[in-house]
Amino acid sequence: MAGEGSTFRLRCSLLGHGQDVRGLTRGLFPEGGFVSVSRDRTARLWAPDGLNRGFTEMHCMSGHSNFVSCVCIIPPSDLYPRGLIATGGNDHNICIFTVDNPAPLYILKGHKNTVCSLSSGKFGTLLSGSWDTTAKVWLNDRCMMTLQGHTAAIWAVKILPEQGLMLTGSADKTIKLWKAGRCERTFTGHEDCVRGLAILSETEFLSCANDASVRRWQISGECLQVYYGHTNYIYSISVFPRCKDFVTTGEDRSLRIWKQGECAQTIRLPAQSVWCCCVLDNGDIVVGASDGIIRVFTESLERTASAEEIQAFENELAQASIDPKTGDLGDINADDLPGREHLKDPGTRDGQTRLIKDNGKVEAYQWSVSEGRWIKIGDVVGSSGATQQTSGKVLFEGKEYDYVFTIDVNENGPSYKLPYNITDDPWLTAYNFLQKNDLNPMFLDQVAKFIMDNTKGQTLLSTSNQFSDPFTGAGRYVPGSSSGSSTIPGADPFTGAGRYVPGSASNAVTPVGGVDPFTGKRQCLPMKNVLFPERCASSIGITGKLKELNGSAAEEHRLTEDDLIILEKLLSAMCNTSAETPTAQQLQTLWRAVNWPEDIVFPALDILRLSVRHPTVNENFCSEKEHVQFIILLLKFLNPKGKQANQLLALRALCNCFVSHAGQKLMMEQRDEIMTQAIETKSGNNKNIHIALATLTLNYAVCLHKVNNVEGKAQCLSVISTVMEVVQDLEAIFRLLVALGTLISDDTNAVQLAKSLGVDSQIKKYASVSEPAKVKECCRFVLSLL
Repeated sequence: MAGEGSTFRLRCSLLGHGQDVRGLTRGLFPEGGFVSVSRDRTARLWAPDGLNRGFTEMHCMSGHSNFVSCVCIIPPSDLYPRGLIATGGNDHNICIFTVDNPAPLYILKGHKNTVCSLSSGKFGTLLSGSWDTTAKVWLNDRCMMTLQGHTAAIWAVKILPEQGLMLTGSADKTIKLWKAGRCERTFTGHEDCVRGLAILSETEFLSCANDASVRRWQISGECLQVYYGHTNYIYSISVFPRCKDFVTTGEDRSLRIWKQGECAQTIRLPAQSVWCCCVLDNGDIVVGASDGIIRVFTESLERTASAEEIQAFENELAQASIDPKTGDLGDINADDLPGREHLKDPGTRDGQTRLIKDNGKVEAYQWSVSEGRWIKIGDVVGSSGATQQTSGKVLFEGKEYDYVFTIDVNENGPSYKLPYNITDDPWLTAYNFLQKNDLNPMFLDQVAKFIMDNTKGQTLLSTSNQFSDPFTGAGRYVPGSSSGSSTIPGADPFTGAGRYVPGSASNAVTPVGGVDPFTGKRQCLPMKNVLFPERCASSIGITGKLKELNGSAAEEHRLTEDDLIILEKLLSAMCNTSAETPTAQQLQTLWRAVNWPEDIVFPALDILRLSVRHPTVNENFCSEKEHVQFIILLLKFLNPKGKQANQLLALRALCNCFVSHAGQKLMMEQRDEIMTQAIETKSGNNKNIHIALATLTLNYAVCLHKVNNVEGKAQCLSVISTVMEVVQDLEAIFRLLVALGTLISDDTNAVQLAKSLGVDSQIKKYASVSEPAKVKECCRFVLSLL
């Protein structure tokens, strides 16, 4: 934890990577270590050197064919007690390493563009985010589901401590909360690409973005606080252990430490882009930057670098070149700057910057409260002209301005930032500035005159002059843009013309798909067959309603007397389990009837759902020749805005399709579309619909268990978890429990995924149900499997 009033100082600088360090994560083994990844295509495992100051590179891991952009640790398991290391790269792949082997254990393939974010959860679950606009959930070496909904690259992902909840942050400026593979909520508020996420607790998280702001959110959707301090794009955010203090890094060359909601310390680095950070268990901060160097900062006096090392770091910092348009220096008029004597006056806050002119050069200094001195942070380039204006916008509190002036109201008082756009009214800007900072209105003329004097003759600049790193400037990735050429020489897929551009890759990524507890030795129910809906109790009621509605039907839909007799005979045979084979004429007449308008079709649907149990009818409607129209018809009736009677009968018809081989084949082939549509019927409070939906899930569970379709099981488990949240009828719960038990029986992967979705916590309450006893017994059996 960041201690109150304490200061971070350099612990060590680590050389090893040949290019930008793009990702960092705290390691589990060795204790106190961490892992870094770089554009040099490697990942490196670092361990404390035993001298309590530095780190030693244990080994360098290779496996990616292009830049490596993100890394996370997969927690220990019985098979891998030291955990695993996951890295994502520009080659679209995720490499999984053990901690003692430089070659990948295995490689995960499935994303269609750069994998730029990773997060791990319990039971080995891995969440990945990509420029292909999707996130994927992995378990071991399998993709279990794909999260689709963002319209641009997913830059950040996190698995929340509460089981089954996941977060994704995107270049579409939104954050989405997912449960069991479905988007539960979308968080809006950021004004530019969301670049990082950090978890504070089970109910709160932080986000950072290219709008230079940090936001604190409740998972219920409320934005609790917005933090400003950075003056350019924020790339990463990491939380201190056991508290809500955090650190951020960004394009303004800084690491910032936040305590109790305030920026308590700013550390400048001699590199433009500070890409990543992580906090170690002891509270030390590791940062990676565009100069390829990893730097560690500590509050501990014992671990602080030697005076010589600190001086070398300050010398490196002092020699850096600062482009004023990428920092917080505002507009610079070199002729008006004071000389070195200005550094005799102390600063008013940690991180405050002050510019001086020395021998014709403009130098930038930063005030260190802990050391009570000004530290040089670089030479300001392009600032020698008398009225030099920064080319491009300056970011202040999340918005871009043509100018951000530093105003000293009196000689010994604090400095204030005054943002201004050329199109603004200087008097109104001055008035708002005084009001915001509770300053005396007598300064209005003086402030307005200052604005006009310092912007005289200036016009709006072309955006083509902006800083051109496509990650951060005018050439950066912009949601919805159709092109993305870079102005940087040697452009690459991370920063140049080859980087991700929305629409360049298909967004239509479709999820892919032991002993049977119904038929083998591990039965959680006395039933041994796939469960089907009940038979029709009375054919008279159905035919009576059919005739009644036929009389009121439009002429083009109306059936003849002969048609009604044909359907009556078909229904009678189906309800009485006659051995008589339905005729082609009967099936043609039935098909005409089920294409009636929605408000009168339900008796015909009732006949269909009963008839489809017959092998001949099943073969006819589910055959390759006819199945397209049949499925389209039934899915149409699953519309959540449609009539509940039609929803119920369509679900029952789908359940009964499983009775024959043709129907099973069709249901499995169309599984994704059918289950996606069927789950939409859960929102009502009709218990019969819930039972039918649970039954459909159960039928799928039995089939999936028999063929051991891993990805199909993942989808089915997701449906069970989602439906469990809304269903209250105990018969529906019972059938969902049977489906769950079937899926996880003798399948450790399915058990792990069910746990990661939080299913075990969802069903615990049913272990104490008194009646019906079968619910309690089945629940306890399933919990024993989990």
